[in-house]
Amino acid sequence: MKQRILGTLLAAVAVASLVPAAGAQKYPDRPIRLVVGFPPGGAADILGRIAAQKLTEALGEQVVVDNRGGAGGLIATEIAARANPDGYTLLFTSIPHVINPHLYRKVSYDAIKDFVPVIQFVAVPLMMAAHPALPAKSVKELIEYARARPGQLNYGSGGSGSSSHLAMELFKSMGGVDIVHVPYKGVGPMITDMLAGQVRLTISSAVPLSVQVRAGRMRGMAVTGPKRAAAFPDLPAIAETVPGYEVINWFGILAPRGAPKGAVARVNAELNRAIRSPELVKMLNARTAEAVGGTPEEFAEVIRKDYAKWAKVVKDSGARVD
Repeated sequence: MKQRILGTLLAAVAVASLVPAAGAQKYPDRPIRLVVGFPPGGAADILGRIAAQKLTEALGEQVVVDNRGGAGGLIATEIAARANPDGYTLLFTSIPHVINPHLYRKVSYDAIKDFVPVIQFVAVPLMMAAHPALPAKSVKELIEYARARPGQLNYGSGGSGSSSHLAMELFKSMGGVDIVHVPYKGVGPMITDMLAGQVRLTISSAVPLSVQVRAGRMRGMAVTGPKRAAAFPDLPAIAETVPGYEVINWFGILAPRGAPKGAVARVNAELNRAIRSPELVKMLNARTAEAVGGTPEEFAEVIRKDYAKWAKVVKDSGARVD
């Protein structure tokens, strides 16, 4: 009798192990917060909202964009690092994620160890653009103009230590020019002042700048990729005038360390599926963004390589934010 009872209990345990535990729920079963480290109007906000919309459609739960601008994305990254790693807080981030640890003296998180890569969403070259009143109409003319007026021309960026800041500092170094930096709290506010003529030049994400260039409110001068962008074939690469110059920004999603593997896999799969859509590819290309996708491991490798690359750029530029 004891053996029969024991056998029955063991069988029950075996069956129970194959059935989801009581209360277990599918992911997601409530809204997801997508933290974006920059204010509305910039590339991170525009692309983050596109990703959020596609995830909302695929997951059946609202993905809410939470803009937490400031400190070049540092504030949002700290918020995400401290969040409950349950898959319901995700971080939409870009190159500043690997720049900030080298730029700030005190960072409360480890950019590599405290996050789980989910997916690289897109790759975006930056664009050099000018206010129409700037006499220089090409990179060559700009270098000549700036060299003849050291310290008299200014440029706007999305903030100290942002990709737009360091991309221009790299250009200044390689082009041998002295141009004054005017930092803003995001590319969106910078564009507003640039349209008003408060600043004359920028190297920033092509995503928001492309709208202004196509409308004739800014003059596109060049792109920062190794070759011309398909969306703007008439714009040369800066490298055509300054050999070796190259800056490519990426945008992707990270989760706090410890996030459930199932949640990471689900978000990765749905965004990979979304970026295979010709409609989305066309939408991204119109904003000079190239859909990437791939595995979390591939995104992790991109992050590791750029972490090392931008450490050197920050050091060589002398940039530092306390």
